[in-house]
Amino acid sequence: MENVDFTTLNFVSSLPTINALKQPTSSAWVAQAIANLNIILLDHAQCERKAAGVALNFMFRYPSNTKMVRELTAIAREELEHFELVNQWLERRNIPLGPLPPPPYGAGLKAQVRPKEPERFLDSMLVTGLIEARSHERLGLLATHCPEPELAQFYRGLMASEARHYGTYWVLADTYFDREVVMTRLDELAVVESELLATLHSEPRIHS
Repeated sequence: MENVDFTTLNFVSSLPTINALKQPTSSAWVAQAIANLNIILLDHAQCERKAAGVALNFMFRYPSNTKMVRELTAIAREELEHFELVNQWLERRNIPLGPLPPPPYGAGLKAQVRPKEPERFLDSMLVTGLIEARSHERLGLLATHCPEPELAQFYRGLMASEARHYGTYWVLADTYFDREVVMTRLDELAVVESELLATLHSEPRIHS
């Protein structure tokens, strides 16, 4: 990768943002990610695989929710398609697909999910939506600052789907729960989500 002077990068993004996020991603994450694109790609593959699994888990746990099953079937299919696309990038760069130690982000959000129903259903949808919202923001930052034009274009092409996935989870929550309940809980979870990212993780990840 060509040398990049991170002090000259403009980290103020003009990209559209999702209002649910309480704090924008720091410039430190952008610098870390751009300096470790191969690891970011490998982690991205894991994120797409996990996202497909999350959608499938919702369908297995709540099969009677017809609208949810229909919407998440489409999301699971699209996440797997993205998983394959990222894997193609890994092959091009001779990066073997393998596990990476996860950052504390996912576990920290999962810990906020209340164990009893229907709160578990609501929290799970909102947490998943927030992860999609953050993915949208961070793929946009990679698209803006990646020094490799083709890879930057790849990230740019995935942004819309991440925003759409966030919207799907939010609409589903709004379908099954009162709007006021959804908004109050989303606000609480969004605060935690930003707090989990306030300190940059030592290892580069999509959500670190």
